[in-house]
Amino acid sequence: MNGTPADGDPQPLESLLALLDLERIEQDIFRGVSRSAVVPRVFGGQVAAQALVAAGRTVPEERLAHSLHAYFLRPGDPGAPIVYEVDRIRDGRSFTTRRVVAIQHGQPIFHLSASFQVHEEGLEHQEPMPDAPDPETLPSAEELLPAHADKFPDRRVVDRLLEARAAIDLRYVEDPPFLTAGVTREPRSQVWFRARGKLADDPMLHICLATYVSDMTLLDSVLLAHGRGGWAVGDVVGASLDHAMWFHRPLRADEWLLYDQQSPSASGGRGLGTARIYTRDGRLAVSVIQEGLVRVPRTL
Repeated sequence: MNGTPADGDPQPLESLLALLDLERIEQDIFRGVSRSAVVPRVFGGQVAAQALVAAGRTVPEERLAHSLHAYFLRPGDPGAPIVYEVDRIRDGRSFTTRRVVAIQHGQPIFHLSASFQVHEEGLEHQEPMPDAPDPETLPSAEELLPAHADKFPDRRVVDRLLEARAAIDLRYVEDPPFLTAGVTREPRSQVWFRARGKLADDPMLHICLATYVSDMTLLDSVLLAHGRGGWAVGDVVGASLDHAMWFHRPLRADEWLLYDQQSPSASGGRGLGTARIYTRDGRLAVSVIQEGLVRVPRTL
């Protein structure tokens, strides 16, 4: 995976690409670092993207990831490096399978299985892209978040959110949960996103960046159904439990992508989010499913 951005890209994007550029310490062992997140643990999208990078570096470059299935086992420590051990499960004529374990302080914190495939032609159909306004008509994070700083119990949360999204331009189609806490809504949410700068023409890089972003807002639809503002507001506590993605068609993470998300169910302290990622011209590029821990604090 070539993580070099085009000349003139903003520093935050370069920092994110450096985060995904793992150090190889043995043939199938890699080491990564973390960046600060909104919550005091490693951001789930980061560890998922890094694990996919590790797996991809053991696979011929003509084979691209077509699916991943992952479990978040323990909260990651953002102050410690993460070691990724890759197990070469299978190398077939068309498909390659890898298993990755992320380790911190001698314990596994994350497990990923990923499958890669040589490109081939086949049957084609897709679910049509839903309606959504043009992303340029929607407010950026820099416009939205400071204007609503009073919604957060701690003003520093706004700064952490802006820092977490400095490399990614992410725009909500409708008000996000933290702006409508206390009001129940349809369990559906849409965001547009793209990297803030031109990326190299490396398909795995774009897949890994989409993986990184996929964990940012997927459980918002669970919160909307119950009028909860989310982790940043403090009216729920939670974490990602498992995560699955299927990569159907090529995408570019430096061009606008529509992330259409909904929640079919919540029960047992868990909420399920399902989603589709579409290119701006209407191609279904990725399907995503995640279950997360969603608990109401006992003090409320």
